[in-house]
Amino acid sequence: MSKKVLIIVENLPVPFDRRVWKEACALNDDGYQVTVLCPRAKGYMENHVFLQGIDIYRHPIPKERNGIFGYIWEYGWALFWEIIYAWWIYIRHGFDIIQGCNPPDNIFLVALPFKLFGVKYIFDHHDASPELFRAKYQHAGLIHPVLLMLERLTYYFSDTVIATNESYKELAVNRGRVDPRDVFVVRNGPDLASFKPVCPNPALKHGKRYLIGYVGNMSHQEGLDILLEVVEHIKTQGRRDVHFTCIGGGPGLASLRQLVKDRDLEDRINFTGRVSDQELLEVLSTADVCVNPDTPCEMNDISTMIKIMEYMALGKPIVQFDLKEGRFTAQDASLYSSRENPVAGFSNQILWLLDHPEERKRRGDFGLRRVEQKLAWKYSVANLLRAYRHVSSSRVRTPDGPFVEDSESVPATATRTEETRFTTK
Repeated sequence: MSKKVLIIVENLPVPFDRRVWKEACALNDDGYQVTVLCPRAKGYMENHVFLQGIDIYRHPIPKERNGIFGYIWEYGWALFWEIIYAWWIYIRHGFDIIQGCNPPDNIFLVALPFKLFGVKYIFDHHDASPELFRAKYQHAGLIHPVLLMLERLTYYFSDTVIATNESYKELAVNRGRVDPRDVFVVRNGPDLASFKPVCPNPALKHGKRYLIGYVGNMSHQEGLDILLEVVEHIKTQGRRDVHFTCIGGGPGLASLRQLVKDRDLEDRINFTGRVSDQELLEVLSTADVCVNPDTPCEMNDISTMIKIMEYMALGKPIVQFDLKEGRFTAQDASLYSSRENPVAGFSNQILWLLDHPEERKRRGDFGLRRVEQKLAWKYSVANLLRAYRHVSSSRVRTPDGPFVEDSESVPATATRTEETRFTTK
């Protein structure tokens, strides 16, 4: 009998959250019966949809707010509805495994009572929540130790951990004290069957010779304030041939647009907000260089940004700060700016690439090959399925902590080629 899975994600609706959707599709292709519970959002307001064999339920969510109290309100509200929907889904569909996708690290509370019925819990570690909080609010405060405690409890009650990179695996093993045999690295590579270049559109360059592309969430830790200073710096250098286009939504979008007006940069940069998949691909396919201005900090140093691999999948050279996981991902596809004098350094790297077309092509080609040969989503599916085999039949952790050996796990591989949804996280 096929296993039944409930995937819970609070951050984005599905299928807009591309990682969760790819995971759900891969599990569905391997014979699992998959249900997803996620928040509603603009364009994804249906309470229930059945898509490609997967049930998707969407719970209410308050309007996204800035500040610590908004942070607490949003996640508390989501937790309430996740508990209500999870019991309803359990009665209606049933499930043997819950996969909780953070942030936040409180989804284990939804899973905890179901463990009494033999349901296993997989922690899918998308973001390091304590580090993310510091990056967003620039201080630790009273909430930071609470987040560390929730993270520790999440690790403790997880039967298996899925980490997005080796840095997150180290967190699970060292800070979370998880047995390394219970941690599986499942990288978030692009699906090359659907995420591929389209014909460039010169009109998107806004009358300039060069276009710099960015895709991502609009919030503090993404470094968009640094990028605006870079645009201003390039303008003061007298370069009139460069335009920047930033794609994505988030709590900082309105203030960023206002800053563009205040600094008289409307002829140099535009923020599109969230756009369709086709528009996203058209902008990035037209770009001459793509950027990742993520603010240098502990969170960004240990995190793998999907936008880097998306840029590489489209054959684009990249400029970013010299951060551990960013360098591991891009390697020679990118130029790296030092943390000292970040604005001038970042600007100079962009302009150097624009003035050296042969280097743009070489680095873009390198990035595309690296994604095609090592980083595409199809290379992550096997580890995802191994994690599920492991939690189902290899090592079982009870709520009290001890392990019970069972039958051997069976490695498996699978790929999916259907079109997926791209997001701008």
